[in-house]
Amino acid sequence: MKKRELKYRINWQDAWKEMRNERIRKLRVTYDEDFLKKSAEDFSNRYKWNDYESGRGVVNLLGDILNKDLEVLEIGPGPGTLTIPLSERVKNIVCLEASPVNIQILKRNLQEKEITNFKLINKYWEKAKIEDRFDLVICSHFLWMVEDLKKHLDRMEKFSNRYCVIVQPCGRDEVTKKAFEDICGERYTGQFEPDAEYFPYLILREWSRFVDVHYLEYSFKLNLEEGIRYIASYLGKFIEVDEQAADRIRKFLLAEVGESWMVLDKAAVMWWEPIR
Repeated sequence: MKKRELKYRINWQDAWKEMRNERIRKLRVTYDEDFLKKSAEDFSNRYKWNDYESGRGVVNLLGDILNKDLEVLEIGPGPGTLTIPLSERVKNIVCLEASPVNIQILKRNLQEKEITNFKLINKYWEKAKIEDRFDLVICSHFLWMVEDLKKHLDRMEKFSNRYCVIVQPCGRDEVTKKAFEDICGERYTGQFEPDAEYFPYLILREWSRFVDVHYLEYSFKLNLEEGIRYIASYLGKFIEVDEQAADRIRKFLLAEVGESWMVLDKAAVMWWEPIR
């Protein structure tokens, strides 16, 4: 793919490395042996909220570039956050998902909606052998797993005939930030921020791509047990969340938000056309 040469470039690599190292820390949650399985179900339920509210918001923003003739490659579909609403607007979707747990949840969610225009491939994006090219290549909630961001963007463009799309959460809700300070005893300075959309934007602009960027707001509801797991999934990368720590999270949430909690979130949606 054609890229321009620049005399001056911003060194974003060090910041990216530090951010990613914080995100991929080993999770230390010991209060529930089924924590990971339950968390995967929680994640699915969050993004099924209000009939896939967040995914439908993304699809609406992409409306001008979508049509029923498009063939789509989706990287890391998870529980179908985008797959399900997107399937109604395109010809077919090939989903690359490395997690066997996510594959099972995705299959179930697709079956619930009676969606058939998809193909699931249980492979890592970086290792998958893909022979076809697609009208649209899209990834959502995925960037934090990427070690080599330039290689990731280059690979997206390699398999795209027309468009590439990135969807990335932005910011963290105030309750989670306050829980971190209250329970970890440390000032919150972005320890688990998902704000990574400016890194690909910077790279793509250096490559002379014109990136269309929009932001959307979405919400989901958590009950108390889901809320405890939600908070633990972040704090567990900084402290051990044993039974005592989980009880502190429980007491914090009961005092702060009660038995249930509506989380308000934001995401960046950006798309561009590769230059051949």
